[in-house]
Amino acid sequence: MILTPDFFARDTLTVARELPGHFLYRRTEGGIFRGIIAEVEAYHGLDDAGCHCAKGLTPRTRVMFGPPGHIYVYLIYGMYEMLNFVTMPDGFPAAVLIRGLLQPEFSKDGRHFEPLSKPADGPGKLTRLFRIDRQLNSLPLDRQTGLWVARGLLPAKLKTTPRIGIDYAGPWKHKPWRFVIEKL
Repeated sequence: MILTPDFFARDTLTVARELPGHFLYRRTEGGIFRGIIAEVEAYHGLDDAGCHCAKGLTPRTRVMFGPPGHIYVYLIYGMYEMLNFVTMPDGFPAAVLIRGLLQPEFSKDGRHFEPLSKPADGPGKLTRLFRIDRQLNSLPLDRQTGLWVARGLLPAKLKTTPRIGIDYAGPWKHKPWRFVIEKL
């Protein structure tokens, strides 16, 4: 069962807490990648100094102000694509960054999946492995675009920590808005 825009139209922290355990799918010309979402971070609104939207509406952040359930992909350090899902109702800027996956797999036919030898335990690693780039930016999460999220498992244990790599965000860097599966 594919997660619909209604799932993403809710509070960003609720979405971020509930995404771990669900399956991320990516269809390419060669086949389909699949992995369990294992680590995410929430970015919520204009007041969140860690959020790209803290500086307002720009061509880069426009997608975050748009409808929920859309893809936000941006480049960091000139070499890593970062995958986010837009949350909240249309007009409120927020998204969840997908930081890592467990059990990445690949299937040529979409039915028989084989484990991949490369890990997807970082945001740059997962986008490279799953061939996710800025061409997907602003598209809806669904099978037609080739990137979607399907219902998975509820993790047995979920750890909450501050977000990573946003030292510039002042007190916002301490918000416990990173959610990581400790045990499936």
